[in-house]
Amino acid sequence: MTNRRDFLRQATVAATAMATSGTALMASASLSQAATPDETKVGVKPPRRIIALEEHFMLPEFVGYLGETRQNIRPSLFDKVVPILSDFGQGRLEVMETNGVDFAVLSLSGPGVQVEPNAAKAVRLAKYANDRLGAEMQRNPKRYGGFAHLAMQDPKAAADELERCVKDLNMQGAMINGETDGLYLDDRRYDIFWERVQALEVPIYIHPGNPPDYPHMYTQHPEMWGPVWSWAVETCSHAMRLIFSGTFDRFPGAKIILGHMGETLPIQLWRLDSRIATANLKYTLQHPPSHYARRNIVITTSGVCSDPALRCALDSLGEENVMFSIDYPFENTAVATDWIRKARLTDAERNAVAWGNASRILKIT
Repeated sequence: MTNRRDFLRQATVAATAMATSGTALMASASLSQAATPDETKVGVKPPRRIIALEEHFMLPEFVGYLGETRQNIRPSLFDKVVPILSDFGQGRLEVMETNGVDFAVLSLSGPGVQVEPNAAKAVRLAKYANDRLGAEMQRNPKRYGGFAHLAMQDPKAAADELERCVKDLNMQGAMINGETDGLYLDDRRYDIFWERVQALEVPIYIHPGNPPDYPHMYTQHPEMWGPVWSWAVETCSHAMRLIFSGTFDRFPGAKIILGHMGETLPIQLWRLDSRIATANLKYTLQHPPSHYARRNIVITTSGVCSDPALRCALDSLGEENVMFSIDYPFENTAVATDWIRKARLTDAERNAVAWGNASRILKIT
């Protein structure tokens, strides 16, 4: 195992050396958010609304923390994304308007204060970020919602801040960027947090983050480190820890959100149920793994505009557990919205995914 901080320098250099003009153009297109004409198929009815909920922003005080993800993105693109993330006004709203996004639930681009070594500072800065987001939500209440940013170094403080954000700032839940100080959310120290989540009846979006160490599996393959592959492995494993630790037995009303079409989870359910019978279990579960996946986990389509993947997710998890998202500005809004309008779905499925499920789960009117 290699410490990820040591790896950061190696990965950045290697990624730069491996960059090609074709992939650079593709990434630039995502950041440009260029609109495309609406070419909805004949006979396909577009959804009544579109709600997106993995849509990121940035504040000047948090740009330094964003540097943790510099290892996951091509250096030539990293500096371009900060101005786009920092815009709450004309630019962001124009992209939404042009592409028919009615409402966006905003979240601070990770990892934020989860990599801050001083817990007290992390708590203070998380409150500051939430107050700033709350102010932007008040300016545009019909267009912006929000996920709270939390200092998970202090589980009780995180629970208290979540409650403040939901009750006082009208936020829809929280986004947590992977582990914090090597602790995943299944650790029993977070039970006080999950108790509050269950009581508030809001979801927790588990967004990818880099693990605390660098597995040998990725050596000499920096392209696999980050959103191409390792983030899906890390985030789906995080959800598995919550299932297999019995967290959802202790807090059956708790609900999490996984992005990127479920981080590979939908295709795994039969295998999980089959192999649990032979596994070395640390905890006895009340139900098979697929039960928790369908009851306690909902997913978004963020960053995956694929009809076969969407069909798998709907068939595996249920129509009521899949929500549309874009992953702005890291994915192209025009591509994502054009896809959800044309995807091979029934009218009921399209409306459930595009806005109905998000409206119900996040209590968006």
